[in-house]
Amino acid sequence: MLNLLSVFFIVFQVNANTTSQKKIELDYENAPLKNILNEIKTQTEYRFFYNTKEIDDTRRISFHANGEILEQVLAKLSKKANFDFKINGKQIVLTKKIQTTALPQEKEIAGTVKDASGEPLSGASVVIKGTTTGAQTDFDGNFTITAPDDTAILVVSYIGYETLEVVVAGKTSFNITLNEAAAQLDNVVIVGSRNPNRTSTETATAVDVIPMEDVVSKTGKIEVNQLLQYAAPSFNANKQSGSDGADHIDPASLRGLGPDQTLVLINGKRRHQSSLINVFGTRGRGNTGTDLNAIPASAIKRIEILRDGASAQYGSDAIAGVINIVLKDRTDELSGSISYGAYSTNAKGDFPDGTPNTDGNRLDTERDGNAIGDDQSFDGGSIKFAANYGVKIGEEGYANFTTEYIAKNKVLRPGFDFRRGFGEAAIDGFNFFGNMSIPVSDNTEIYAFGGRNYRDTDAFAFTRNNPTERNVVSIYPNAFTPRITSNIIDNSVAVGVRTEMENGWNVDISNTYGKNLFHYFIKGSLNASLEETSPTDFDAGGHSLSQNVTNLDISKFYEEIMAGMNLAFGAEYKTENFEIFAGEASSYGTFDVDGALITNPATQTIPTDPLTGNQRPGGSQGFPGYSPANEIDRSRSNVSLYGDLELDVTEKFLVSGAARFEYFSDFGSTTNGKLAARLKASENFNIRGSVSSGFRAPSLAQIYYNLKFTNFIGGVASESLLSPNNSPVTASFGIGPLKEEKAFNAALGFTAKAGNFTATVDGYYIKIKDRIVLTGDFPAPQIPNVNSAQFFVNGVDTQTSGLDVILAYKNTLSEDSSFGVTFLANFNDMKIDNVNNGSLDESTFFGERDKGFLLASAPDSKLNLNLDYNKGWFDAALSFTRFSEIELIDYQIFEDFADLGYSSQEALLDGATDRYSAKIVTDLNFGFELSESLKLSVGSNNLFNVYPDQQDDWSDSGGYWDAVQMGFAGSYYYARLAFTF
Repeated sequence: MLNLLSVFFIVFQVNANTTSQKKIELDYENAPLKNILNEIKTQTEYRFFYNTKEIDDTRRISFHANGEILEQVLAKLSKKANFDFKINGKQIVLTKKIQTTALPQEKEIAGTVKDASGEPLSGASVVIKGTTTGAQTDFDGNFTITAPDDTAILVVSYIGYETLEVVVAGKTSFNITLNEAAAQLDNVVIVGSRNPNRTSTETATAVDVIPMEDVVSKTGKIEVNQLLQYAAPSFNANKQSGSDGADHIDPASLRGLGPDQTLVLINGKRRHQSSLINVFGTRGRGNTGTDLNAIPASAIKRIEILRDGASAQYGSDAIAGVINIVLKDRTDELSGSISYGAYSTNAKGDFPDGTPNTDGNRLDTERDGNAIGDDQSFDGGSIKFAANYGVKIGEEGYANFTTEYIAKNKVLRPGFDFRRGFGEAAIDGFNFFGNMSIPVSDNTEIYAFGGRNYRDTDAFAFTRNNPTERNVVSIYPNAFTPRITSNIIDNSVAVGVRTEMENGWNVDISNTYGKNLFHYFIKGSLNASLEETSPTDFDAGGHSLSQNVTNLDISKFYEEIMAGMNLAFGAEYKTENFEIFAGEASSYGTFDVDGALITNPATQTIPTDPLTGNQRPGGSQGFPGYSPANEIDRSRSNVSLYGDLELDVTEKFLVSGAARFEYFSDFGSTTNGKLAARLKASENFNIRGSVSSGFRAPSLAQIYYNLKFTNFIGGVASESLLSPNNSPVTASFGIGPLKEEKAFNAALGFTAKAGNFTATVDGYYIKIKDRIVLTGDFPAPQIPNVNSAQFFVNGVDTQTSGLDVILAYKNTLSEDSSFGVTFLANFNDMKIDNVNNGSLDESTFFGERDKGFLLASAPDSKLNLNLDYNKGWFDAALSFTRFSEIELIDYQIFEDFADLGYSSQEALLDGATDRYSAKIVTDLNFGFELSESLKLSVGSNNLFNVYPDQQDDWSDSGGYWDAVQMGFAGSYYYARLAFTF
């Protein structure tokens, strides 16, 4: 790869000094300034940046230049057009000319201007209010200015940021922080548009821009999924319990679609998915998603969320939208934090005395669920340490590094007797991430980013109670609750080169590699067939997914075509590999009475349990290991070509189109397209809309994953086989090869701004055909030692419609105080149009329970109101989040209605429906600046300890609540000390 980069570097490297010394010829009479600037750009390849509110580029002037170099031309032109200029590399920044005539009785003032994340703002304007005296900040954000007296007011402004007024009041030194425009609507974005000049209010599709440092500083949430859950209207993530691997990697989604229907990028490059496929009772059943928690929050500068179908732009997985994570590039600053928090164990509910806990002991509890005893007052203690540091490389290059350590204890809540360890998993994790850019000329840079995430996780499975053939009482006389632990290792690296050629074309060549390894270790368990000789800890094997992507992206902005046109095209070559590797024999095997692995059941005798008289099952209890029969090593490749055009027909009307062709080695080709438009109805009101087709290729895990496992139905164990899609067993049930999911997306919305108030409202419609889901359990008596079998299929067609709303208001109250209000809302409605069961029984293929899981992934609404107040060294944030009602179908649906006392099947369905009513969760945070370098934050998530509605013992989780949006852990209290040096 390095050789390839070297070749392109040699080809595309240019010397900016040559173009700056070119002789410029200009001859304009009474022409708009804009035309003159365009001609200078054409002759020199330098690009101009300015605010049209400061620089009137429609102003007509006469101007001539005869063989003069760039700086001479700009010096002459600045006098005529009344602007100041600054040359940075190949960019020329124009600002309104500021007279620097000093007033009588002057006093010198110095200071720095930075953004909310501490990044210096170069070129910010500082003016003495009511005068023409002013200055601009240098590259490091520093300025000096003179003021007449202590009553003078500094007016500090910067494009895209709120103007701030500061009273001198006797000070001679200032550290000024400018806040970005309300709701971050004016940030330049990467995702959704390949036009480098486009901001999120100007795009034809909905884009959220979330400044991560601002979000992190005002909440106690420590993982990216949970941060986004409360910061983005249509993002949903759930903590799971009793779902095997899903307890360790949270399923997350946009607009209620599957976790694998949202594409994740880092710095605009495709991120690999997790190797885990969600199988048990969990959101995103049958899906593989991207593990966002493998990326340290402290390494993230901002997150851009494109809430629109984007397969035609970015390829497979982008049906619901795209999440682009932009890494920090800050330099010459060490920043970080250390935090600690814990959950209250005061679980709200009406629990019976002696509710079981993890080790088989019973908690003494009152009927209202309040635990007695100081040792039960808090659990889930979480400590997080993070540090970020960057150094400059040359004038414009950087290397930024982040390290992060997280340790979180288990969160345990009341469970039924068959689930004594109900709650959230424990995590010990270490992250390291880097992001760098090395300039090799004014036009060319080599960049690289990537990192390593290691997590050691620990969660409880379902309890094995006596009497059962699954326990050996001499090892566990009081029953036992196995622990499913895992080592998750996630590595990634991207390397590329960007260059701007002399003719204006931008070329980006990159290679991105990532791999996710998920290795299971089962502890506190046994293999019952080995009886007294059984070990209690097992290496159960695991799975891995690797991905390598090579990209070539080419683009050019034509300023002279209409009001501007951006043309982009490129190619991508991707390879993927999915593996399942076996564990040790005792984790998967069944052994005979002599302790030998059974290879011939006809001649070997399986031990029987003396209490139940039943044969003892093999494999590690809690999670049976992968056997050599499960092992696979499968790969595929795909190549894609795309074209992308954005045309500003006029300054008010934008149209864009994209098309993408993809060929996959395992199922063929697909072509998708997109059209979008934006009309600037007025200076502060935009209308936008789009239509597109989309697709998602079946993942390698969905095609080849297979496992024999123990499923608990109402606390009763049952052996089930998940058969791979390419298996003869799957074909014998009439289920064919998986094909791609196909989608149609449409969106229509508007953005508006009035003073300090901004709004975006976007409606959407998504129709998906042949969604890949996991079937129910089919009886399989023909398969030895198996009760049932299930499969991945193109099982259902769905349509989803909804509305995203973001309303924001922010006002500066005084020189050092401000107040902001933000309202976020997502309204969503998903319907299942068809169940593609063919000749198979629909209630088994994809019955009411399976439909309930799918629809619960798309809640009717999520509403969030954020109040934010800042004054000097103090700030406060108050948030209210309303999670709408959802319904799940529990295991009663599989029983005979008469046996459970119901009068009919309809009555059984009603009784099996677990209803979780709407709840409001309140978060509160206080921040105290102890010094310029230290800030203390204290607060609570779920301040009022709100829990979901309590359910009966047919729940999927084995606890009194299922895994729903708001979680089941209750109040979380925390403190965080942030530092900046």
